[in-house]
Amino acid sequence: MGLFALLLVGLAGWLIWTGRLQRMSGRDGMALGAALVGAVMAAKGKPVIGAPLLMGATLFFFAKSRPARKRAGTGKHTSQTVSSQAVIDARKLLGVGPDCDARAIRAAHRRLIASVHPDKGGTEALAAQINAARDLLIGDLAQRN
Repeated sequence: MGLFALLLVGLAGWLIWTGRLQRMSGRDGMALGAALVGAVMAAKGKPVIGAPLLMGATLFFFAKSRPARKRAGTGKHTSQTVSSQAVIDARKLLGVGPDCDARAIRAAHRRLIASVHPDKGGTEALAAQINAARDLLIGDLAQRN
């Protein structure tokens, strides 16, 4: 069990080093923390406390990695609603209107990314969101035309 605890600590260090930890949600962080505490408790000879924490974190990450199933009857309408909401959110993030063209989207992206780029002191996660918003809006324009 001590080797397992060292592996989990190494995994946490790798997540921090590569910046993947910044993209984790609060729930992911709590599950990772529970796994670390569980591994340490199990390594110290308290498997009654450590095993449920490890199992809970394992089940959380397993359930998260599985693709969500669609309910019967939701069909195409739900995916269009989600994608239209994503387009609305992307427009709000970039600050462009619904009647803008690709040139305006690219200009808004350049203006915004210049202020939040990781090289300028911004976060990698926010820059990724801005890039994804630009890609989504450009793709939406191409799909409509």
